[in-house]
Amino acid sequence: MGGRRGRGRMIARFVLRRLLELALTLVAASFLVFGAVHLAPGRPETFLLGGRAASPEALAAIRAQYHLDDPFFLQYLKWAGGVLTGDLGRSMQYRSPVLGLIEARLPSTLLLITMAAVLVVVLGIGLGRLAAVGGPATDSAVLVGTSVALGTPSFVAAIGLLWVFSVQLGWFPTIGSGDGLPDMIYHLTLPSLALALYWTGWLARVTRGAMKDQLALEHVTVARSRGLPERLVIRRHVLRNALGPVATVSGLTLSGLVISTVLVEAAFGIGGLGALLESSVQVKDFPVVQAITLLVVALFTVTNLIVDLCYPLVDPRVRLGVRSDAG
Repeated sequence: MGGRRGRGRMIARFVLRRLLELALTLVAASFLVFGAVHLAPGRPETFLLGGRAASPEALAAIRAQYHLDDPFFLQYLKWAGGVLTGDLGRSMQYRSPVLGLIEARLPSTLLLITMAAVLVVVLGIGLGRLAAVGGPATDSAVLVGTSVALGTPSFVAAIGLLWVFSVQLGWFPTIGSGDGLPDMIYHLTLPSLALALYWTGWLARVTRGAMKDQLALEHVTVARSRGLPERLVIRRHVLRNALGPVATVSGLTLSGLVISTVLVEAAFGIGGLGALLESSVQVKDFPVVQAITLLVVALFTVTNLIVDLCYPLVDPRVRLGVRSDAG
């Protein structure tokens, strides 16, 4: 009983420490995001005026409305306080609350990222496993395929997929995200493939390398000498022990998918968060850029936290961030 309580306290301390680190990271990231946007060249009131000449009084009214004349730290504190209460400000471009803009575009982006993530995990781990245990010819074929995937940017993959499957074959629509879940899945099939291509190649390479490292260890040879079926050896002694680095890369991949959606959504005309971020950067729509960027950072840090908490499940030798020497 005492051991269980000690274990529970250790888990609680670890989780609290990581949550504190997460909070500090988000605070630092919010400050950097806010500062970086304000240091960018250009003035937002120029867009608000649409290029028209304005009197000093009109300019002063605009700057007062968006608190552009307040000291930098005061602007940051107002913005950070609003974020904590769910008020992300008003978009200068759309003249509407930023939270509403994000909520309207979030479903298509989340579905796109989810579809791409499933493809990356299934194909990446599957191809990596195939390369590690499938023999020299299979290994070479997977290496060539992953090299092509790693060398193909997402926007190039998007253009190629559009030309083949939309323009030439007419199997998929060229633009839009669809209405309703089945139609959205249909519309987002090609975008998810374009988004997943690079990260699939990366995860396949990592899986292949991790499994080959495990195959060279003594415990695999011992398991085979005991007469265990090869499929069981691969699943229990090779793939399971290789899941540590694979899980880490999978967490980073999710964050990379979020960033890559900007180009893919633009290529396929998907009105998601990526397209909103792109248009907002062009016109220096401060509140929108800050909110979406902070959302991406939060997703990245939360994903890393989840991966750390799941590490003991995928690798029994790891206990709350400390690797046992027994393995």
